[in-house]
Amino acid sequence: MDIQPLGDLAIRVCFGEGINETIHKQVQSFTSRLHFSKINGIVECVPAYHSVAIYYRPELISYTKLVAVVVNLCNTSVDVNLLQPIVYEIPVYYGGKTGQDLPFVAQYHQMSEDEVINLHANKEYLIYLIGFVPGFPYLGGLSQQLSVPRLDHPRPRVPAGSVGIGGNQTGIYPSEVPSGWRIIGITPVNIFDLENPNLISAGNYIKFFPITRNEYQRIKNLSDEKKYKLSTYLKEGG
Repeated sequence: MDIQPLGDLAIRVCFGEGINETIHKQVQSFTSRLHFSKINGIVECVPAYHSVAIYYRPELISYTKLVAVVVNLCNTSVDVNLLQPIVYEIPVYYGGKTGQDLPFVAQYHQMSEDEVINLHANKEYLIYLIGFVPGFPYLGGLSQQLSVPRLDHPRPRVPAGSVGIGGNQTGIYPSEVPSGWRIIGITPVNIFDLENPNLISAGNYIKFFPITRNEYQRIKNLSDEKKYKLSTYLKEGG
């Protein structure tokens, strides 16, 4: 564990390097213990791949005291019951005009478009963190067979719901934003809503499943009217 100042009003607690589930579980456990402790002066904690940023009010708790509290939290065993992870099932219409890079991914790996879809869908991706824009999930677990280079020149914007691959990561764009990732499909589900900002959250999982264009439009109409409810289930062994 490494603790460093992050500007004047925050510290960064790092649990290692790289992206893997072991470090992720340490981050999740520490974040839960921090919330459970309810330390006066802490404003917010923001988990990332292998670290947690802790924002605080120095008039209520000093840097030295906060570091001591964090070290103590890490060195003592506090029983915190972590909830069993949830798997969100996300429908995706692959290919077409809203999945224009699907042919590139297939050609890059010398496989058919159906093989790309089968490799990308129907597996559980860990949500490591939410970031970049509100509601964007950074997912782990993409098959190395699907890893592709990012675009040389990012697109000025991609539609909300676009599902993309960038390097060895995959994710969903919750809003219309610029992107350098390869877009292989689109979900009709609104994954970020100001009325329900925690619709999906870090520590849980996402599983994509393919749908037809007609199914996309039907679900999109329901989602726009806030009448579509994501299917979920508890992850086995979570």
